[in-house]
This record gives sequence, C-alpha cells and structure tokens, in this order.
Amino acid sequence: MGRQAEKSETTRAALVAAARELFAERGYAGVGTMEIVNRAGSSRGAMYHHFKDKQELFRAVYEQIQQELIQRVTQEMAGIGDAGPLAAFQVGLHAFLLACLDPDKSRIGLVEAPAVLGWQQWRELDQQYALGIVTAGLQLGVQAGALRCDIPIRVLAHLVLAALGEAGLLIASAEDPDAERLEAERAVLALLDGLRTDQG
Repeated sequence: MGRQAEKSETTRAALVAAARELFAERGYAGVGTMEIVNRAGSSRGAMYHHFKDKQELFRAVYEQIQQELIQRVTQEMAGIGDAGPLAAFQVGLHAFLLACLDPDKSRIGLVEAPAVLGWQQWRELDQQYALGIVTAGLQLGVQAGALRCDIPIRVLAHLVLAALGEAGLLIASAEDPDAERLEAERAVLALLDGLRTDQG
C-alpha cells in the first residue's frame, strides 16, 4: 500500500471510529457531520471523499460492528474443541447476547440501524453477516444427528436469527440489561431444546 493510500485508509478509519463513538453516545439523529469530522481530526471534504453522506458513514460503522460480532462469536465457538455442535451453538449464543451489553453494539446495531438504514437494507446486512453462521451451526447439528432433520434449515435459520434479534432488543432496552440477558439466554435455549433429537 502506497503512502497516499495508507493515509486515506487512516483518515477513513478515524472517521468511522469517531462516528461510532458519537452514535453510541447520542444516536444517529443527535450527531452532526461536523462533530464527527472534528472528533476524527479530519475535514468535511475528506469525509465526503470517503462517504456519500452521514447515512453511508453509519452503514460503515454498522458493518464494522457486525464483522466484529461475527468474529467474536466464531472465535468462541471454535474454542470449545470437540464438545459438539450443540455446545458450540450454546457458546455462540452466549457470546452474542453478552455482546448486546456493549453500548455501541446494542444502540447502533439493534436500536438505530433498522431506522437509519431502512428495514430492507438492515435486513439484507443482518442476513449477510449473521445468517451464514446460524445456518452453518444448524447444519452441523443436523449432520451430527443432534438436531431434528424434518424442518428446512433455511426456514429455521431465519426464525432463529429473528429470535436472537428480539433477545438483543430486550437486552438493549432493559432497566437491568445483565438480568435480561440471563432470561433471554434461557428462553432462546428453551426454544432450541425443542429441536434436539434427544429430548427424551
């Protein structure tokens, strides 16, 4: 990477970092573009060189959060070794719900994103980042004989992803987020228990 390209990438990263902090603090509507530019130590021209508008900058922040979340969940699931697909799914669920306690992930990712990006774009991004890992987890469970195979995985993955999104929203809006996380985790695990082949 040349010096100019490296400088450009550094400027972009600074804008995304500044926007992420401010959106987490006060939400999208409560933050102006010049405030983002000033916190990033950049210029208005540099911002509009990298992003068409504030909404496009928000999308970059949201995608960064989603990438971090998927990486975190994947690492946790990979860390359990040979404990099996159900254990991996439980660990991944736990990691996701813990992440919902982080102010930037909850406010930006769960509360602000659907309104700022629009439902369709938000849904497409959610599926792009999260649907794959949910689908893969379910497929492994079915292949291992641990989960029922009589329900289409494609449909099931969408429903599980929706349940996780609702659980995250409950946590984000709760007076006691940590207590709500424990309850939400128990509830989602109870739903998944109905898919096990060893219920008896």
